[in-house]
Amino acid sequence: MPLAVIQTRARLGIDAPPVAVEVHLSNGLPALNIVGLPETAVRESKDRVRSAVLNSGFEFPSRRITVNLAPAELPKEGGRFDLAIAIGILIASGQLPEGCMQSYECLGELALGGELRAVTAVLPAIVAATKSGHKVLLPTASAGEALLCSEARIYGADSLLQATNHLRGDTLIESRCCCPPKEQKRPSTDPDISSVQGHFQARRALEIAASGGHGLLFSGPPGTGKTLLARCLPGLLPPLSEQHALEVASLHSLCHQPIPPWKIPPWRTPHHTASCVALTGGGSHPRPGEISLAHHGVLFLDELPEFDRRTLEILRQPMESGEILISRARHSVTFPARFQLVAAMNPCPCGYQGDRDKSCHCTPEQVQRYRRKLSGPLLDRIDIKVEMGRLPPHILLGEASQPAECSQKVRERVCRVRERSFKRQGCVNAHLSCDQLMHRDFLGHQERQKLASITDKLKLSGRHLHRLLRVARTVADMDGQNAISLRHLSEALSYRHMYG
Repeated sequence: MPLAVIQTRARLGIDAPPVAVEVHLSNGLPALNIVGLPETAVRESKDRVRSAVLNSGFEFPSRRITVNLAPAELPKEGGRFDLAIAIGILIASGQLPEGCMQSYECLGELALGGELRAVTAVLPAIVAATKSGHKVLLPTASAGEALLCSEARIYGADSLLQATNHLRGDTLIESRCCCPPKEQKRPSTDPDISSVQGHFQARRALEIAASGGHGLLFSGPPGTGKTLLARCLPGLLPPLSEQHALEVASLHSLCHQPIPPWKIPPWRTPHHTASCVALTGGGSHPRPGEISLAHHGVLFLDELPEFDRRTLEILRQPMESGEILISRARHSVTFPARFQLVAAMNPCPCGYQGDRDKSCHCTPEQVQRYRRKLSGPLLDRIDIKVEMGRLPPHILLGEASQPAECSQKVRERVCRVRERSFKRQGCVNAHLSCDQLMHRDFLGHQERQKLASITDKLKLSGRHLHRLLRVARTVADMDGQNAISLRHLSEALSYRHMYG
């Protein structure tokens, strides 16, 4: 058979589009040509494949070999196509039986000696192949990551020779049935919320944010516990579902980064010197940025005004849509970015405006310039804002009347609230659509009149009003109430304003 077709997967964002590796042998001067928009690493595979085939004990055909990577308009990069090309050549030259790859897809880079090396971004390809009902032949070194996808049938080979022996039926490779691990332990470095003394309003706001998935901004003088409180948030969040955990693992696989603990929401803390591309993703071959690596988790921005204003403004669209579109000349890539933003900032450049012990030496112009780094539209997208002050010494020394609750007890309440909201609408309250907010009997007649009065008096925008209702919905769920009362609206409104 002078023609063989092998199925594999390319890499395009978080997707893994199918690629058919077509290998044709014809008469003519011996040559190996690869077509179908291959990039440098793919074009160089002909030398790796030739050496690997010969060193594995096979005959390399002395004929004109044409390899087509279809579809032709899809960019192909990396060494992930080496194994498919080699197997295609062996089938087309009659050294492997026809039809042995009928139910398989394969990925893998070949060494000159025929060994199989791990490739990057394996997990999205495994997920896509499993949905298509195909088995996957890949390097053993990549099998560990692939096992995170349930129901996938994985065959890990150490070399081209081992892979071909399996396809011929000589020495079968045992199928590795995927079984994702159970929820792993949370990092011991995460502080417990019981270590936070005082700041009862801030602790309450943190629990509301965890329960409803709301954005949160802490403001206050240095050393008041803003960062400590923010770092307590991961310990309050419930574990991810298997589907969400798989999405998180796939995004980290694309970035060549270690996959975070299974089912634990990711926690990303980029430095304020991070560029736009580092935060949102990009590059000639687009990779996920920090906002995508925080998908289904928390993005913490400490010293928020110190970030470049243009970098912060890029966050506005992903905060609304939950995804980021990166466009290039030849193609566009969409990465998911459904993150929970938590930020901390000082009230002024010196940090001590409003402090009870230290006086602020900033001029009004300096304070205005400092706060102007945060635009109104960006602040409007943060649901909860809390001003924190310096605590008296007796509270800092742990002389409070009652011991603070631990993260585990708070997390149990958060899980109950999230379960209640998921049963009602299928998402956390922060992601409620406008139709879901308005078409449900959440508000009584008195509450609607009061809300209309507040909106008119404070000149609230439509977005401001909807975000106010989402926070009030979470507060009502924490009280176990289906309807939003005036008390819930008042508490939600108290978190929406900052600096008068």
